[in-house]
This record gives sequence, C-alpha cells and structure tokens, in this order.
Amino acid sequence: MKTIITLLLCTSLAIAQQIPNTITSKAKNKLEFQTTLKKWQEELKQFNTPELRKSQKYAALRQEMWKELRDMRLGKTAEPVQHKPSLAAVPAKVNEDATCYDVPVASKGNTIDMSIVNTSTLSAEGVKVEINNIPEWLKFTEKDITLTTLKSNEEQTASFTFSVDKLAKVNKEDTLHFTITDKNGQTWTKEIKISITPPTTYELLQNYPNPFNPTTTIEYQLPGAGIRYNVSIKIYDAIGREVTNLINEQQDPGYYQKIFNASRYASGMYIYRLVATDEQNKQHVFQKKMILLR
Repeated sequence: MKTIITLLLCTSLAIAQQIPNTITSKAKNKLEFQTTLKKWQEELKQFNTPELRKSQKYAALRQEMWKELRDMRLGKTAEPVQHKPSLAAVPAKVNEDATCYDVPVASKGNTIDMSIVNTSTLSAEGVKVEINNIPEWLKFTEKDITLTTLKSNEEQTASFTFSVDKLAKVNKEDTLHFTITDKNGQTWTKEIKISITPPTTYELLQNYPNPFNPTTTIEYQLPGAGIRYNVSIKIYDAIGREVTNLINEQQDPGYYQKIFNASRYASGMYIYRLVATDEQNKQHVFQKKMILLR
C-alpha cells in the first residue's frame, strides 16, 4: 500500500525584487483566501491517483482554482496597498492546510506532489524545493528538486517519493518542512503533518537467517490504535520444553524485531511462539519453526 499526497502552494514567485506588488491590507481578505484555498483542496482530494489527476475534469478544476486564487492574491477583491519591493511582498510562510496525512508503516512508493504556480507577470528561474529535518524513519529518493524555469501563470509539480521504515513509531504525528527558494533569494515555506498508521493485521514472520548459528532475528507486528498488548515470545525445543522467555512486556501497536542468541543451545529444531493479549483479554497466538545448525 502506498500514499499519494498532493499539496498546493499558491504564491507570487520572482516578483518582489523586480516590480512593485499588490497585497491586501485587511485581515479578512487573508481569511477569505485561506477559506477558498481549503475549499479547493477538499474538492481536489477525490483525485487521489495519478490516473485521476490526468483527467480533463481535474485539469479544468485546477485551472478554475488557480484563476480564483490568483485574482484574490492580486487583490482584485481587496483594497490595494503599494509597497517597496521586498520579501514582505509575498507570504513568508504558507501553512494554510492543517490536514494530517496518514501513511502506512513499512510502505513504499509514497509520493508528495507539490504544485507551484507562478502568479507574477515575470518568469521565475531556478526555483528550488527542498525538504528539511527529515525524520530518520522516512527515506526520500530525493531531498530537493529544482524547477529550471517557471513562466508567468505556469504551474509545475515537484514530486517527492519516499518509503517508511518498518520500525517507524506509529500513531505519532510529525511535521515535514519544505523550503522553496528562487534564484533571487526569495523564500517560502510549507509544512505538512504526517502520521504513520499501524499495521492492520497480526503477523509473526519467519526468522532470518534460517537455519542460523548462533543468532537469528524474529519479527512480528501488532495492529490497532490506542491500545496496549501484553506480549510474550517463548522458545521451545522439539519436544515442547520451554527453553527461554525471549519477551515478556507491554507493547503498543507497531512492528517489532528481537534477536535470539542460541549460543548456549544444541543444534536442532526450535519453535518460537508469540502470544499477544489485548485489553479485552483475548489472546492472539502464532508460532513458527526454526533450525539451529552448528
């Protein structure tokens, strides 16, 4: 399973250093812009696959959205105020979407599509989109993307592909920080919130390596949210005698691994047995065989 996240960054690129810009002077205009942007973001959520985003309906909606947002950004419905060219001509931070995106643990091929539109009358050169402070459990194939030229009123997309480590902390919200800069040194930022969702099923995986000598790794996963399990993993020999209690503790939903060191034991077949007891005192039991070969 993979997740596709589409982000919209509406701003005026490459305009502040070159010609005077027009901004709104009343707080209510900013609120109206934020409300309109959120309305369009909700409307476009239904196009959640690459195939849907290639449709004519999606293209038409995007064109209609950018026209409405561009008109609002240019102050056609607000009282204009002229000011000197400076970074203050554009928002220093664009963080109008408080949505938290759920991404499955151990997933691969997830994408973040950041659409950037140049609403100025001039072309923007060397627009760089960069991710900062990436959590260690997220692995991006690229950390920055440069849009060579962004023409006036043109929209381009910076797509970032990433995977989630199987040992990522689940049900925990983190924030990804994006920095967008152009050749003239202007800077914008975008933040999105991501939460890693736990596994949806119980599973005890086959140990690896197998056969092994003297150590092997046992992995398993626990589903759910907002619950805790009493977890035990016991090792038995071929005739059913308990050899050791490898794990006996409370654990949250997630993906786990434990190393079993059999340096004190004789060669042969062993059984490892997982028992996860939930808050309703229901036991979920799984077991597999492994071979110690010296």
